[in-house]
Amino acid sequence: MNAYTRRLQLQGVAGPIEVLRDDPARAGAGTAFIAHPHPLYGGTMENKVVQTLARAFVQEGWSAVRFNFRGVGSSAGEHDEGRGEADDMRGLVQALAPEGPIALAGFSFGAYVAACVLESLWATREVRKIVLVGTAASRFAVPALPADAHGRALVVHGEQDDTVPLQAVLDWARPQTLALTLVPGVGHFFHGQLPLLKNLVARHLRS
Repeated sequence: MNAYTRRLQLQGVAGPIEVLRDDPARAGAGTAFIAHPHPLYGGTMENKVVQTLARAFVQEGWSAVRFNFRGVGSSAGEHDEGRGEADDMRGLVQALAPEGPIALAGFSFGAYVAACVLESLWATREVRKIVLVGTAASRFAVPALPADAHGRALVVHGEQDDTVPLQAVLDWARPQTLALTLVPGVGHFFHGQLPLLKNLVARHLRS
């Protein structure tokens, strides 16, 4: 964590939600909400990819909000296969950034949850940036991104991802004509390439 990190506990539908909020020295870009990978397979807001996404957002002037899904850490409740998790993420957006620009991001299962939240908020909120990494398209029915959101979205996948096969993400992206950023030789967790991932996200945020 950096010097501007705050640990919060906010009320969700299923009970308290454990939250980390990283604020930049000079805020102003907006608030980014970052969802972590599958909680039943060890996913938490402390995941290294999630931390990397938060650092990229903070570097570019965004406040970065990470949170533990239901049943993880001190967050109450039980895993709800994405439905309750999306409700909780929407609730955090309303509580911590009721107005102004937001960004939605997620890794693996978290990318699925972020896409669900995007689908429901796109018509009513200024979602300025979207970042989806290792999108779990082989395991969940990830909604298509709104056509107008494509220019604001960065979808990153590792060529050698053995958790979510690249072909599944291509099959999801192809009907949308949605661009995909492929990182050669990299697996699901971007081992050894987290600095590259951070740079890709930072460059997207500056674009």
